[in-house]
Parts: sequence; C-alpha cells; structure tokens
Amino acid sequence: MLKKLFKILMIVLVLSIGFLIIRFGSALTQEGNPIPILTSIAKLELSNRDYQLVTETSNESTYISQNVADSDYLVIKQFMEDHGWGFKEQLGSGLVFVKDNETRLIETRLYSKHYFLWSVPRMNLAS
Repeated sequence: MLKKLFKILMIVLVLSIGFLIIRFGSALTQEGNPIPILTSIAKLELSNRDYQLVTETSNESTYISQNVADSDYLVIKQFMEDHGWGFKEQLGSGLVFVKDNETRLIETRLYSKHYFLWSVPRMNLAS
C-alpha cells in the first residue's frame, strides 16, 4: 500500500515538473531564480487581479501580468493612471509616462508567451 502511494506521488511530481518545463521552457532561467516568478504566476492565476508583485527593491518593483493578445499593455497604463501618471508614448518595449513635467519609463519584457514582466521605478509612485 505504501509502495503504491509512493509511486503515485512520484508520477504526480514528474508530471508537474514536465508541465512546468513544457509551459515555460527556457524562460525558467532567463531571469535568474525562477521561484519568485513562478510563485507570483500561481498567485496571479488564483486571483482575479491583472498583475502580481514579483520582487521589490529600493530602486524598483517588478510585476507580472498575463500576455493577452492586443492588450496594448492596458494593465500597466491603468496601474500608472491610478498613481497619477499619464501615458505619453511607447518606445520599443518601454512605456513613457508623464506627471508634473516629469517623465518615467516603464520597462517591459516577455517572460514566456503567456506572461510578461514590467518594472516600475520606485520614484514613480512617490512622485
């Protein structure tokens, strides 16, 4: 009985690891330690939120969102608008926002075909 339970647990573990590798592939290591990002993805998937905080440093906060076709980074634009910043233009993978004659650039990068990361400088929210 115990042997059978152990085999079932091992099969579930192998299938879970296989799913992660298939779903995220090479994206798992592109940002260094994948654990904070995978944890944030799980929280994002289990919530009704449009974004989830991944990491926070003294310089910036990094968030993850689902990569929805034709979203035009609406989640970032709404986030910044909620903090008083107006969208000005997109420069490549960066989004430019303005507030009181100040300009800030929000960097975005694709994590996998399903998710993208975006970094907000800490001064954006305080200014």
